[in-house]
Amino acid sequence: MASLTEKLTILLSEAFSVSGYDPGYGVVEVSNRPDLCQFQCNGALSAAKRYGTSPRQIAERVVAATGSKDIFLEMALAGPGFINLTLSDRYLSQHLDAVSGDSRLGCDPAATLLRIIVDYGGPNVAKPLHVGHLRAAIIGESLKRVCGFLGHVVWGDVHLGDWGLQMGLNIVELKRRRPDLPYFDERFSGPYPDTSPVTIADLEEMYPAVSERSKTDPETMDAARQATADLQNGRPGYRALWRHFHDVSVTDLNAHYATLNIHFDLWLGESDTQDRIPVLIERLKKEGHAYESEGALVVDVATPEDTRPIPPLMLVKSDGAVLYGTTDLATIDQRVRDYSPDLVLYVVDNRQSDHFHQVFTAAYKTGVAPHHTVLEHDGFGTMNGRDGKPFKTREGGVMKLKDLIRMVTDAAMERIAEIESVRGYSEAEKAEIALRVGVSALKYADLMNHRTKNYIFDLERFLSFEGRTGPYLLYTTVRIKSILRRAAERNMTPGPFLPPSGDLERELSLCLSEFPDTVRLSFETRAPNHLCDLAFRLATIYNRFYHEHHILNEENVNQRDSWLSLSRLTLNVLEKTLDLLGIETPERM
Repeated sequence: MASLTEKLTILLSEAFSVSGYDPGYGVVEVSNRPDLCQFQCNGALSAAKRYGTSPRQIAERVVAATGSKDIFLEMALAGPGFINLTLSDRYLSQHLDAVSGDSRLGCDPAATLLRIIVDYGGPNVAKPLHVGHLRAAIIGESLKRVCGFLGHVVWGDVHLGDWGLQMGLNIVELKRRRPDLPYFDERFSGPYPDTSPVTIADLEEMYPAVSERSKTDPETMDAARQATADLQNGRPGYRALWRHFHDVSVTDLNAHYATLNIHFDLWLGESDTQDRIPVLIERLKKEGHAYESEGALVVDVATPEDTRPIPPLMLVKSDGAVLYGTTDLATIDQRVRDYSPDLVLYVVDNRQSDHFHQVFTAAYKTGVAPHHTVLEHDGFGTMNGRDGKPFKTREGGVMKLKDLIRMVTDAAMERIAEIESVRGYSEAEKAEIALRVGVSALKYADLMNHRTKNYIFDLERFLSFEGRTGPYLLYTTVRIKSILRRAAERNMTPGPFLPPSGDLERELSLCLSEFPDTVRLSFETRAPNHLCDLAFRLATIYNRFYHEHHILNEENVNQRDSWLSLSRLTLNVLEKTLDLLGIETPERM
């Protein structure tokens, strides 16, 4: 079914057409002056330039030609030719009645369905997740959910860093500690053990130690580079070790991401492109795209549209090593061949914009990506501490993600312990509520900002049950669930929507009608903050409505049942909006 703005746009477009004007001028939007009207159409101003007449005259003809006037309480002209629209309460209630019976809450699938890959996460195997991985995961998960809700075929790909120097460093460190393991014996013919010789705890301790030592010990670094080369050249023992490192890490990553309600469809990494790279490089050389420069192999990516010098993309260094750009180009080749995507979204830090400009230009220029496949970098800012610098621990180190999750969950437990009704819950239920409250605080605090902006991490503010926070939204959903639960216990059931009984109910009804447009806007702009705005406005208006109306004690049964329907629809829209943000709601608090 169409949204309110779509229905009104269809109506006004027909009126423009009947009046002799291009129907494209009939676009209707939510009014930016709610004190004057609910919706507005500004097309007459643009049409006046094309048709050489006054916008006021065009607007008058369009209003006169508009049918179905029972839809409107008022159609008024303002200024030089604005068309201000205010709906009749009866029409508004009929629209909500239709939305409440729609499983998609009035949001139709996209007119053109796409095949979309969302590249987000980007963790490294054998290295712990840290807060720097948080924004990519949170933003990417939300965008993936929005794509899926609109009906697109979508895959979320974690894009593991699983083939670099950190593998060689861990191999060297394990060899130093356990030289007796068969993986280091070149005469060993296998089979290698099925059980990993290391746990994730071992890897988390090993990597920082060997990484720090390699910075001052050339022998360690040389050994790690050699081990990396041996791994990539297929040494059996190292390949077997790599598989253990990989599987142990992915199991741990899966668990931590699941805690944040983040789920990937594809667990592919740099290693999955390695067989493609030699073939790809040979093709680029043969076709004249790649050439040698100072001993390295590069591809020119500068274009006439560039406003500043863009260096070539380096594929192979003078020492024969490939780089991230090479792997990224091979990944595009893999995605195009295996998934035929129409759109690939890269949810990666803003600071990688030059890198992606080079890679995308190279992909199009060399034919790795067809021009109808859109490659798009959706960058984001940083989560900063109160000093304005990237968030760190109190000791100044990079905080592990699991420590951050534990910190916010513990803080959330302290907050919910203040809620009297929660004190009687089981410890398991309190822990589950605390986790959802903590994760909602993290996610909403991140997503309410436009993804390109930096923001300050302020846990005390994020965890507040008042104001623009995730816990406030969860508390509102729980409040509505409680109302509906108590109504059911009294055999009260939601009934047909009545026309709004006042300004506050009308405001809530109009806010509910914005859901489909907000979902589409979030997709078109790749910006989940629009969903955050809707969720907060919806919760705020409903809480005002709740305080002014004694729903369960309303003596007029029809009015009471209508308000129950309004409450249920508010809950459904609010929960779906939060779900698109990747936020889970508890049943009670």
